[in-house]
Amino acid sequence: MIAPREFFTSLFTAAVAAADPERTIRGFLPDKPRGRTIVIGAGKGSAQMARAFENAWDGPIEGVVVTRYGYATPCERIEILEAAHPVPDAAGLEASRRLFKAVQGLTEDDLVVALISGGGSALLPAPPEGMSLEDEIAVNEALLASGAPISAMNTLRKHLSAIKGGRLALAAHPARVVSLIVSDIPGDNPAFVASGPTVPDPATRTDALSIVEAYGISLPDAAKRHLATDAADAPKPDDPRFFGNTVHIIASAAVSLEAAAEEARRHGVEAVILSDAMEGEAREVAGVHAAIAREIAARDRPFKKPVLLLSGGETTVTIREKGGRGGRNSEFLLAFALAIDGIEGIHAFAADTDGIDGSQDNAGAFADATTAARIRAAGFDPRAMLSRHDAWTAFHAIGDLFVPGPTGTNVNDLRAVLVV
Repeated sequence: MIAPREFFTSLFTAAVAAADPERTIRGFLPDKPRGRTIVIGAGKGSAQMARAFENAWDGPIEGVVVTRYGYATPCERIEILEAAHPVPDAAGLEASRRLFKAVQGLTEDDLVVALISGGGSALLPAPPEGMSLEDEIAVNEALLASGAPISAMNTLRKHLSAIKGGRLALAAHPARVVSLIVSDIPGDNPAFVASGPTVPDPATRTDALSIVEAYGISLPDAAKRHLATDAADAPKPDDPRFFGNTVHIIASAAVSLEAAAEEARRHGVEAVILSDAMEGEAREVAGVHAAIAREIAARDRPFKKPVLLLSGGETTVTIREKGGRGGRNSEFLLAFALAIDGIEGIHAFAADTDGIDGSQDNAGAFADATTAARIRAAGFDPRAMLSRHDAWTAFHAIGDLFVPGPTGTNVNDLRAVLVV
């Protein structure tokens, strides 16, 4: 078998390729309209989706999409904007304005194609009346530190926004809206991807307030005032203005995990997919993965060696001490490395399929039985690093970061544990 790092890299490549919009978008092209075709979009994979749509569509199109800084891909007919992620900025506010402008004045003969992928929540700030961009930034920072799952975060976001929760689709009415979505959400609920700018869901303002209480989220006063009013209510799926719109998931974690499993079998290693929808604290999910790996290493159960364990979904990191650098995948791996410290035959990899884990330049990292010892040898205490959420520094110190660059898609995290 090839070396573990090369093996894991091949799995990542296969998983990303399976979610490449150039491969998937042609199967979901809508019927051409009598009128105009307008393309809008947001997310870390939206520029690549726009280019794929241009390549597949043989009629006239125009439009604008927004992606993260550094993720742009040249298009001929669709304008590509860039804004900040994971914390919104003024460029994102302008992008939201541009998307609204693109869908103004349309008729029932027109078609709007919405290209949506993960990351769109931060890229489309649009504070409602009474809130400012600074308020929305404060909300986002509080959510990122809360440890709330992505579905809960996006439920709250769509009740504190003028664009999320289906509101962008309402602005396009009476044009038909077709949403093509690359899902980074456990369970693939399209209304949660990028907080559903074109897809409503049944969640209520009461649900949003319950999330604030459950996770102890500290909101700015303007956000509290807004949630106390009927203006915070998001449109519901039974609003007749949504009738006739369609939604398609064109790529997801499930498909990418299957591709990674097939790639492992090509290398002679049996693969087991634990789940494509794992959630929870990154270090706790790491503990469960490590316990299974130790059981396999010691007793050949519940799976016989050699075997690859795969999982997807999105873990969370509740920030208890500020100042560290890293993301949920590197935190998962540092906790995993401590849980298998010195146990030979176990190798692990975790990475975000969009190419960025947190706010640094890495997608994730590699770990094995020697990781914790090598971090200590480099002059760091791995447990202390985990405590202050500084996994990036730990893996950087030993040269074990995984840095593929932006991938052009986003179907959430790929975790792989190899036991030989």
